[in-house]
Amino acid sequence: MDTTFEQPTPARLITAEHQQLPVPATLRYGSADPLAVCVDFPAEVSLDGREVTWTFARALLEEGLRGPAGGGDVHIWPCGRDTTVVEFHSPYGLALLQFDTPALRAFLLRTYTMVGAGDEDLGEAVERGLGALFGNV
Repeated sequence: MDTTFEQPTPARLITAEHQQLPVPATLRYGSADPLAVCVDFPAEVSLDGREVTWTFARALLEEGLRGPAGGGDVHIWPCGRDTTVVEFHSPYGLALLQFDTPALRAFLLRTYTMVGAGDEDLGEAVERGLGALFGNV
């Protein structure tokens, strides 16, 4: 049975002027895609007025809580003991957000109670990924 859980988590958007603007975010994890975590942002905070979801590896989140991690579109690093920075890159620019580290750790620990590290069913995840890539041909 597939299980999903969501954890509302406040974030702070760091602007080019170094201001911190509160941004609502929801962390999401589903056992159907056990290698990934999602961060959902509501439509009112996006440039085009649509909800935005970023999906990246659960392992990247874990690594980024310990030290600088990531490449490509998502970079994560600790900033002191209580703050973690997540940087999202898109064709439209980048967004730099701060999250409370304890909230991210609690979320990550809960994902591991659902699907333990190493217990992911990679065969099913690969099949879904290939199906999405090739349109279930």
